[in-house]
Amino acid sequence: MDYTAKIKTLEEIKVIADKLKKQNKKIVTTNGSFDLLHPGHIHSLNFAKSLGDILIVGLNSDASIKKYKSPSRPIIDEQGRAVMLANLACVDYVVVIDKPEIAVPLVRTVRPDVHVKGEEYKENLIEKNDVKKAGGKIVYAPLLPGLSTTKIIKKILSQESTFSINS
Repeated sequence: MDYTAKIKTLEEIKVIADKLKKQNKKIVTTNGSFDLLHPGHIHSLNFAKSLGDILIVGLNSDASIKKYKSPSRPIIDEQGRAVMLANLACVDYVVVIDKPEIAVPLVRTVRPDVHVKGEEYKENLIEKNDVKKAGGKIVYAPLLPGLSTTKIIKKILSQESTFSINS
C-alpha cells in the first residue's frame, strides 16, 4: 500500500471530509508537530481514532514549528513526519499546514465531530470556538507521564558523546 496517498492538502481534505459526512462517518481531528514520534503520540492518536470512524491529523509544517518551538526544530522534516504518521494504522489522513496555529484552519475546513487535544491544552485551546461553531465537541486525551519530544531531546543532548568506530 502507498501510504503517501493518505497525505493530503487542505483543499483535498475538504472534499474528502464532505464526502465522508454524507456517508455519516464520524470524523475526528487532532493536530501537532509529531517531531520524534514516541509512545505518547501513539497513545494519543489511538485514543483519538477510538472516538470515531476517520482520523484526520493536522501536521505542523517545518516553517511553523521553527516559529513557535525553536529555530533548531523540527528534528525530522515535514515529509518524513507525514510519512511516519501516514504509516500508522489509526491515521486515515495527514494534512501538512503551514501556519503556527494549524488547528484553526484544520477545524474550519473539516468541521469534525470530535477534535482531540492532549490534556495539557485545556487552558489554551485556540480552536475551541471553531469546533463548537461547527457542531463538534472537544475531547482531551490523557497524557502518558514523562513523555514529550522536548524531554527526549534534552535527554539525548545530555548524554556523553562517546561514540567510537572502535567500540
